Amino acid sequence: MNYNPPSDVIIYDTTLRDGEQTPGVTITTDEKITIAEKLDKLGVDVIELGFPAASPGEQETFKEVAQLGFTSQISGLARALKPDIDKAIDADADYIHTFIGTSPLHRDFKLKKSKEEIMDLAVNAVEYIKDHGITAEFSCEDATRTELDYLLDMYKAVEDAGVDKINVPDTVGVTIPIRMNELIGKIYENVGVPISVHCHNDFGLAVANTLAAIEAGAKQAQCTINGLGERAGNASLEEIVMALNKSYDIHTNINHKLLVNTSETVSRITGVKMPPNKAIVGENAFAHEAGIHVQGILENSETYEALQPEEVGHKRRIVLGKLTGANAVHAKLDEYNINLSDEQFDQLLAKIKSLGDAGKVITDIDFRSIAEAIQGKPTEERIKLLGISVMTGDNTLPTATVKLDLDGTVKYRAETGVGPVDAALKAIQLLVDEIVNITLEEYHIEAITGGTNALGEVFVIVVDEDGNKATGRATHEDIVRASIDAIISSINKLLMLRK
Repeated sequence: MNYNPPSDVIIYDTTLRDGEQTPGVTITTDEKITIAEKLDKLGVDVIELGFPAASPGEQETFKEVAQLGFTSQISGLARALKPDIDKAIDADADYIHTFIGTSPLHRDFKLKKSKEEIMDLAVNAVEYIKDHGITAEFSCEDATRTELDYLLDMYKAVEDAGVDKINVPDTVGVTIPIRMNELIGKIYENVGVPISVHCHNDFGLAVANTLAAIEAGAKQAQCTINGLGERAGNASLEEIVMALNKSYDIHTNINHKLLVNTSETVSRITGVKMPPNKAIVGENAFAHEAGIHVQGILENSETYEALQPEEVGHKRRIVLGKLTGANAVHAKLDEYNINLSDEQFDQLLAKIKSLGDAGKVITDIDFRSIAEAIQGKPTEERIKLLGISVMTGDNTLPTATVKLDLDGTVKYRAETGVGPVDAALKAIQLLVDEIVNITLEEYHIEAITGGTNALGEVFVIVVDEDGNKATGRATHEDIVRASIDAIISSINKLLMLRK
């Protein structure tokens, strides 16, 4: 195991080149400039803006960015061919990353060239770049599947040609950390220029391989925001940077607090949404639901968080569901300044767990609506809903059967209406008529969040024969039930007023 880590690591971002090669992603010139500005503010040392030889549009992008006065160096990718390099030079790139395939697969099937021919192309490319006074980085494409002796010969040859950095790509993501560490260790012993690594994520090891390379002496990490890139993507910038900072105490120039903002911008522009459980920047990276976790977080966030969410520009979320404990609910109530009695609190906790068991995701808006509806319930309930059934359809007259407890007496009523809510209201009006005569003055319904499984919030105002008014509010995943709960709540309030 080689352990020669540098005190600081150079971050070379290739979101706008390799990241743009993500299947289905195309980034316009204006969008590239927007992302490049974000990367420069983030503190990226080198931005690989694209492949100048690919199109006139790429060259124009380079020229526009060159006028913006970035702190970051602007790099262009070029094959080890003079025409490619000329395009990068003409595009005002101040850094050129040139490459050629060196593995037997690339030599025999793609390039159809000998080892000597490939080495000559590499050396000539580096010398040509340096003759123009431009920073040169050279990659042996598919380095991790190249014979070690030949790989070392290639890197020593470009070192003699004046290369500024050498890059070791795990082009198809096939190596593992221990082998990457051994390989970089060998190169570190034999080559005197800074080593860069470029790891792909085909086996999910891109970040691990990058860190193993840095442990062995690599000075630069090539990576992308959100791990974008060909196939399964590249090593994730945000994961590498935070691992270096927290686990290795290795410095980078990245402003950690801008990581989430930059991630969100790249996600929006590329259309590639991050999985909720994406490390560092994912929606759930600092979300907690399990009761024991929430209790620990509320006491000391270090119990279940490796870093503070604010360090990367994120926010902590307490998620509510079937695993939620009382501490989480109390914390949410405090956040919204909602005061509930012990009985109301028990109702709220039971409701949250019931929705969680049903597979419902409870948002903060859902929580607040449910809590406020429970808070607004009358303290004395002379009327209680015991059951309801509804029948409706194109060829069926909407019918509702309601079962109520009226001052301790159980009563049933079935009525028809223009819809199930209207039918249920009629049944309730007739059932409570001997106690109070009510009229529905206002009825409002709203889906709290989007989706077919959204909770529905119903607000009503009822008035009795004496002109007394009372409001009712209820939240439920079944809109008919929410309507009935709101109406019964308002009637119970009226009965309290009539005492």
